[in-house]
Amino acid sequence: MRNQTETKGKAVIVGGGGHVGLPLGLALAQSGYTVVAYDTSISKVEQINSGVVPFIEVGAEALLKSNLKADVFRASADPECLIDAEIVIVVIGTPVDEHLSPDPNSVVNAVRELLPYMNKSQLLILRSTVFPGVSKRVEGLIAEEFPDMDLAYCPERIAEGHALKELSTLPQVIGARSESAFNRAAELFNALSGKTLRTTPEEAELAKLFTNVWRYLKFAAANQFYMMANDFGVDYENVRHAISYEYPRASDLPMAGFAAGPCLFKDTMQLSALVQQNFPLGHAAMMINEGTPGYLVSRLERKYDLSQMTVGILGVAFKADVDDTRSSLAYKLRKLLLFKCKDVLISDPLVNDERLVSQDVLLAQSDLLVIGAPHSVYRQLETNKPIVDIWGLRKNGVLI
Repeated sequence: MRNQTETKGKAVIVGGGGHVGLPLGLALAQSGYTVVAYDTSISKVEQINSGVVPFIEVGAEALLKSNLKADVFRASADPECLIDAEIVIVVIGTPVDEHLSPDPNSVVNAVRELLPYMNKSQLLILRSTVFPGVSKRVEGLIAEEFPDMDLAYCPERIAEGHALKELSTLPQVIGARSESAFNRAAELFNALSGKTLRTTPEEAELAKLFTNVWRYLKFAAANQFYMMANDFGVDYENVRHAISYEYPRASDLPMAGFAAGPCLFKDTMQLSALVQQNFPLGHAAMMINEGTPGYLVSRLERKYDLSQMTVGILGVAFKADVDDTRSSLAYKLRKLLLFKCKDVLISDPLVNDERLVSQDVLLAQSDLLVIGAPHSVYRQLETNKPIVDIWGLRKNGVLI
C-alpha cells in the first residue's frame, strides 16, 4: 500500500464509472495517482464506493477494494471534484442517433459543461472515440476560457473484459500539438505501460476509427466467407483451418460470428459520415454483419420446421465472457426467430435481463440450441439437443 505523500497527482476521469473509465482509473491509482471517477449515475457511484464493479472486468474488483482501502481511489457524482485536479480525462463517447448519424457535438458540449470546474493549469485528455475534428473543436473551446491549458487526444485501445492487462502492456497513442501536452500525457501513460507513441490529434482520431473499422471489415469478410462456404455445402471451419494453419499471411482471418458491441458498427458509421457516406466498403460490411442473424434464420428454416420448434439461444452478450449486451445481435436473432418459431428462449449466465430463463429451463424446453454469444462455458456443454455454433466454439463444425 503506497503512502498518500507519494502521489503523482490527482486525476479525475469524467465518465469514470464505465467500461473505459473505471479500469483506467483503477490502473492509474495503482500506479501512483490519486483518482476520482466522476460519474453522473449516483447508483453507479454508490456501487463503486461500496467495492463492487458494475460489470465484468478481470481483476477489477480486487483492485477496486485495494485502492479504496488505500484511499487513492473513489467515485463521485459531484463535478466540484474536478476543481483541484491536475489531470482531467474525458471518456464520454460519440453517440449515434436514430438515423445512424453521429453527433460530433456531444463531446464538445460535455467539455463545455465542465469548464466552470476547470482551470488553465490542468491537462485535459480526451479518451473515447470521437468524430474526426472534435479535438480541434475542443481546442477552440478551451482557448476561449483557458488559452494555456494543455490538451491531448489519447484514444483507448482496450478489449472489454481485459482492460487492466492491456493498459499495462499496450503502447498508448498520444495526439498532442504542444510539447507540454505531450510530455504531461506521456508521463501519465508511461506509469501504466512505459510505451507511448506521439501523433497529431487528427492522426490519433483516425487511428482509433481505422482500428475499429478494420476489425469490423475483417469480421464482415469472415461472415461473408462463411455464408459462401455454407451455401456451397462446405464447412467454413475446415476451410479457415486450411487457410490459416502455419500460414502467417492468413493468421488473422476470424471465424464467423456476430460482429456487435458499442463500438465497431458505430465507428464504421462515423467514418462513413466523415466522407459524406462515400464508403462503400464500410456499407457492405454493415450489410453483411447486420445481416448475419437473418442469414442464420434462413438456413435454419431450410433444415428444420421452425414453426413446430422451441429454439433456445445460449448467450446474449455482445461477445464472449462479458455481461455487456449493447448492440448485441443475439437479440436481433431472437426477434427474427420469434416470428418463425413456436417459441424462443434465451439464457446467459453473465447477463441480468428479466427476459432470460435459467440454462436448465432452456435446455429442458428447447428443441434446437443456437449459440448467441461464445461464452467459454458453452465449449463443454453436455446436451443431446442439436447445437448451431457458427462461432466454431465447440470445434464440431459450423455447416448448417
